[in-house]
Amino acid sequence: NTAYSNPRHHQIRPTMASSSSGRLDDDGDIIRCRIWWYHAGLSQEANAMKDARRLNFLLRIYVVTIFVFIFAPIGFSIIFSFNSQRFPTIPLGDFSTEWYVKIYSDPDIWEAALHSLIVSVCSASIATFLGFCTAYSDFRYNFRLKGPYLALILLPPTIPLIIMALAMLAWFSKLGMSGQLISVICAHSVLTAPFAMAIIRLRLNQMDPDLEAAAWNLGGTEWSTMRAVIVPFCRPAIVSAWCITAAVSFDEFAVAWFVSGLNKTLPVIILEIVQGNIDPQVNAIGSFVFLTSITLVVMAQLVFLSRQLKSSK
Repeated sequence: NTAYSNPRHHQIRPTMASSSSGRLDDDGDIIRCRIWWYHAGLSQEANAMKDARRLNFLLRIYVVTIFVFIFAPIGFSIIFSFNSQRFPTIPLGDFSTEWYVKIYSDPDIWEAALHSLIVSVCSASIATFLGFCTAYSDFRYNFRLKGPYLALILLPPTIPLIIMALAMLAWFSKLGMSGQLISVICAHSVLTAPFAMAIIRLRLNQMDPDLEAAAWNLGGTEWSTMRAVIVPFCRPAIVSAWCITAAVSFDEFAVAWFVSGLNKTLPVIILEIVQGNIDPQVNAIGSFVFLTSITLVVMAQLVFLSRQLKSSK
């Protein structure tokens, strides 16, 4: 009874009650803050995912637009090559292979196709060999002036084709080689070698740098190591480089027009046909050139990707 009659008792209990309720309020605030931060994090992640989806959608639209912009004229050219009417009009006329029959029976077209085939095969072989040697020297050796050496090798694709063609024409005229098929082969080899070098160098980057040294330690010479290790490792890139350089040479017009003389290639024949004249044969020839080039490019991609998949497994 004395304890309960103590006047401080009535002061202590309210104080304890208020302090405990304050702790509960603080705990509730902490829980509410955590819940708020959790929901805020979820909302930020949701907004980031929405932004990523929106960006992916816009990028896909952009890529599709670029492909349509590039391939739509080629597609219409292929369609018009089967049109019976002389002028490309919509709606189309009857389905016809008349223009393919005409180019099939034209000896000039066959001669130009043979020249293009010879030039593309020879220039691709030379350019691939030069590209492999350049890529291997860049991968294997360090020497002074390596930067200017690589810059000089990679320079031809950066020069405007008209300037390159005029320089080639002047140079071959000095050498007495103007108007010959070998001149076109040499010019295209110089023009396409950097493409081969880039493809093969990319493949060499994937090779273990100790692999060549291991072959030497096992008794292999430099040439036997090149034949048994380096070349088999680079074979997919070599085949891809050959296909790409052949496609570039087969399509090239500006240098061939200045250098070829009377030994005309297919792109040069196409220009001569369309000068001051609308001839549907151009659509048929262009379709043949495009299908040949795209076949070579697809083959190069398939060879390179197949090797990548095998190495990843």
